[in-house]
Amino acid sequence: VAHLGDVSDHAQAGELVRLAVDSYGKLDILVNNAGILRDRMIFSMTEDEWDSVVRVHLKGHFNTTHFAAAHWRARSKAAGGPVYGRIVNTSSEAYLAGSAGQPNYAAAKGGIVGLTTSTALALGKYGVTANAICPRARTRMTQDVFAGFAEPAGGELDPLAPEHVSPLVGYLASPAAAKVNGQLLVVHGGMVAVMERPRVAAKVDTAKEAFSYEELTERLTPYFEDRPPNETFAAAEVLGLKRG
Repeated sequence: VAHLGDVSDHAQAGELVRLAVDSYGKLDILVNNAGILRDRMIFSMTEDEWDSVVRVHLKGHFNTTHFAAAHWRARSKAAGGPVYGRIVNTSSEAYLAGSAGQPNYAAAKGGIVGLTTSTALALGKYGVTANAICPRARTRMTQDVFAGFAEPAGGELDPLAPEHVSPLVGYLASPAAAKVNGQLLVVHGGMVAVMERPRVAAKVDTAKEAFSYEELTERLTPYFEDRPPNETFAAAEVLGLKRG
């Protein structure tokens, strides 16, 4: 059953979830995948280009998740125990690698990861899992992004085919993935990579009651001088992942 509303509209997202529940009696799986692109460098981006991408991606994910979560929580309370619920959110390598021409998209996709981990912790006791994927696939939204990547000849499956992504979505939605929760996975071209959570790389303590500018300069500047200039919080190496 199709609902043709706008997921970035809170009320319409609620109607979408209610349509599923009214049509089938309950909701088991929510896959958030709606998205748009408005690519531009940060110094050229308009306010509307920023707002529209964040609204569709990040707010859209929140809207449907909000109503689905309320549905599962109510069912769990009525049942007196956990119910079956699965959320699969769509993040992006643009967040992981820090895509320079997509500040709006990268920010929204990073926000979705935060939304996912928060949701996973909040809904776990109700039997619901929430995970995020970073897919690379040729779709209507990415047709210009991947225009320079030719499709293989000879009937071989395109490494950018959505068929490489959909099995992972099905797996995360299945009973087999009951122990997979709050995770971020990259998927494309016959490969799935489980991303590691951020870890503390260094820690400095003040020798006084509070840091001064001078003490921070003394403690932090040498640390960053010894690091490669392009080594930031972004994980650009994820773009080089491939099968094999």
